[in-house]
Amino acid sequence: MTAHPDPDTLATDLRDAIRPLWRRFNEHRTLSLGKVGILTHLERDGSLSATDLAARERISHQAVATAVRELEELGLVSRSPDPADGRRMLVTLTGQGRRRLHLERTAGQDWLVRAVTEHLDDDERATLAATVPLLNRLNSDAPTPGAAR
Repeated sequence: MTAHPDPDTLATDLRDAIRPLWRRFNEHRTLSLGKVGILTHLERDGSLSATDLAARERISHQAVATAVRELEELGLVSRSPDPADGRRMLVTLTGQGRRRLHLERTAGQDWLVRAVTEHLDDDERATLAATVPLLNRLNSDAPTPGAAR
């Protein structure tokens, strides 16, 4: 019979295993994780207000405003008045932003593919593949800041 791992120990071990992998995966990126997140939401959901982006990224409105301004200066997003409410501005992904997002997403992909290929056998890759839905479920169950518990 397999012992059930202590959730606190499992969380610590998982954090300690993921942190260096995440750093290696992201070491070739040129945009911050927050900016990539903003671009990703715009690609998936279309034009959004800064308030919508802040809620989706779980960061402050001020942080989104700063990131959007920097992304606009790079030509990766544009801003325009909301046709339904002229007081609101909508942020839209540009063609250049779409291309840059693709480059940012694939920056660490080659390293990760090589690492999975060289360091894991077929059974280990199957085990790793089986954990992906569990990791996605952990992320989707993360509480939203300010939500009642």
